[in-house]
Amino acid sequence: MSVFSMPQVADVRHRYVTARGVRFHVAESGPADGAPIVLVHGFPQHWYAWRHVIPLLATRHRVLAVDLRGFGWTEVARHGYGTPDLADDVVAVLDELGIDRAAIAGHDWGGWVGFSAALRHPERVSSLISVNMTHLWPVHRRVLPNLWRMWHTAFIEHPPLGPLVLRRTGFAGFLLRHWSGDPRLWEREDPRVYTDLLRDPGHARAAEQVNAAYVWQEIFGHPRGRYRTARLTTPTLIIGGERDVVIPPTVLEGGERHADEMRVVVVPGAGHLLPEERPEEVAEEILKFLI
Repeated sequence: MSVFSMPQVADVRHRYVTARGVRFHVAESGPADGAPIVLVHGFPQHWYAWRHVIPLLATRHRVLAVDLRGFGWTEVARHGYGTPDLADDVVAVLDELGIDRAAIAGHDWGGWVGFSAALRHPERVSSLISVNMTHLWPVHRRVLPNLWRMWHTAFIEHPPLGPLVLRRTGFAGFLLRHWSGDPRLWEREDPRVYTDLLRDPGHARAAEQVNAAYVWQEIFGHPRGRYRTARLTTPTLIIGGERDVVIPPTVLEGGERHADEMRVVVVPGAGHLLPEERPEEVAEEILKFLI
């Protein structure tokens, strides 16, 4: 476990559950009898990325922000960082909490984890919200010209270079600043709440493992048609940023033919860190969708 101090948010409770052999940290808020919604973070962040969204959702919902394995205050595991494993982790945490069905909202590759959970366990996911992440069926002619936007993974997906870069350089902090569509975000907030954890060897290796699995299994799996025959039955909302430099709006469309219900909302002027840049708009769209 990390020795770094847990950031505090008003009315947020913290608990730990052991699932699939890993001790998971869960930040919880809202009424215990509220309809549950699970928030899943992306790279290089943890539950705290949702801090401004949590109280807005907690007025109606039981909100559970989970730290994925190897991130935040969840135990670092040696293996299990591929998307299917991370999706199964989320469902296993629900099992331990006694929750049969929940909405899932994921940011960045947390959104990809949400899609995987909805496909693998449709009976457990009541609704799906993907924030700053495309669906599993992006149109190739739109994706290929944008693959360069994943350039950063080249520096962090290979051991031992990846963990070294994350531990010894300011690369993760640079990415957070580069990805934000709000130039004042990191004047108001301190990115070290995320980047300091990556100084720990275990956390750095976990980040490298997740990025490597995402690139080699997911990005390069698309040309081989990994999800070609999959059908998404879970009602789905995709929220993108107009100025997202990683997942631009042009790659968000086209998933409707593979889903029973899917719609896309693009937030004007926003970048890749919507839960922190535009928490009110994110929460508003989620609440409208979950009515």
